[in-house]
Amino acid sequence: MAEINPNKIAVIGAGGVGATTAYALMIQGIGSEIVLIDVNRDKAEGEAMDLQHGASFVHPVDVYAGDYSDLADAKLIVITAGAAQRPGETRLDLVKKNTGIFKNIINSITEYNQEGILLVVTNPVDILTYFTWKFSGFPAQRVIGSGTVLDSSRFRTLLSKNCQVAASNVHGYIIGEHGDSEVPVWSMTNIAGTQIKNYCPICSKSCREHELTEISDDVRNAAYEIIDKKGATFYAVALGVARIARAILRDENAVLTVSSLMEGYYGVNDMSLSLPTLINSDGIKQVLELPLAENEEKAFKESAAKLKETIKNITI
Repeated sequence: MAEINPNKIAVIGAGGVGATTAYALMIQGIGSEIVLIDVNRDKAEGEAMDLQHGASFVHPVDVYAGDYSDLADAKLIVITAGAAQRPGETRLDLVKKNTGIFKNIINSITEYNQEGILLVVTNPVDILTYFTWKFSGFPAQRVIGSGTVLDSSRFRTLLSKNCQVAASNVHGYIIGEHGDSEVPVWSMTNIAGTQIKNYCPICSKSCREHELTEISDDVRNAAYEIIDKKGATFYAVALGVARIARAILRDENAVLTVSSLMEGYYGVNDMSLSLPTLINSDGIKQVLELPLAENEEKAFKESAAKLKETIKNITI
C-alpha cells in the first residue's frame, strides 16, 4: 500500500453532489490534490477540466480524473456515487439499489487503500455507512457518514431566519437518522448561550411554539421540496462534506453530527446513526453521549429501531 498523502482527497462519483463537493473543497483550499473517479470517465474528466481552469483563482490544488488505483494514497475518500433520490421517493427506498452498488465500490477502494478515512455521502447514508464499515473491514473510527450535518445546518438556518439572528449564533443539533425519523434536540438548542425556550420571550420577533414545530417539520421535509422543485440537492450537502473534510485534514477536533457506528450510545448498538461527534485527523475521536431530554432519547431509539428493521431485511 502507498504512503498516505495527508492532503489528498478522492471523490468517487462525479455527479451533482460529487462535482459540487470537489468545487467546495477547491474554493475553500481544503486539500492540495483532488482526484475524481466515476464509472463515466468522460464525465469525471470534463468536471476535472472545468475545475482546473479556475486554478488561478484559488489556493494551489491539483484536480484530475482518475481510477481506483489513483486513490491509493488518499487521506480522505468521499463516496457520493449511487442512484439518486427521485421525486416521491424516500431515502430508505434507495437502500436496495445502493447497497449492491456500494459493495462493488468498497471492494475497489480496499484493493488499493486500507489506511484512509471513508466518508459516505450517498443515501440512505446511515445504512450505507454501516455497510461500508462491514464491507471494508476498516476500524469504525475511519468510517464516517455525512449524517445529519446538513440537517443540523438547515435547523440552524431556519431558526436564524425565524429569530432574526445570525446563523453562526444559533446552536442546535438534529440527531438520529438522516431522514424521516430524525430528531431535533430542542432541549440543547440555544442562541448565544440562551436556551431557545428562554430566548423566545425576549426575541424581537414574538415566537410561538407552533412556529418552532413547523421549523423541525420544514427541516425534515426540505430535501423532498428541493427535489420536487429542481430534481436534486447538492450545494448545501457539498458544503457540509467540505466542513467534515476540513475537520479531518486540519485535525480540528470539531464537533459535527456525523453518522458512525453506534456502540451502546443510549442503548443503541450495531448500526450507524448521527450524534454530535469529535472529528480530527484520525477520523472519529469520540461520540458525545449528551444529556438528552426523555422524549428526545425515546425518539432517537425509535429512529434506531426503524433503521434496524430495514437493515435486517437487506440481503447482499
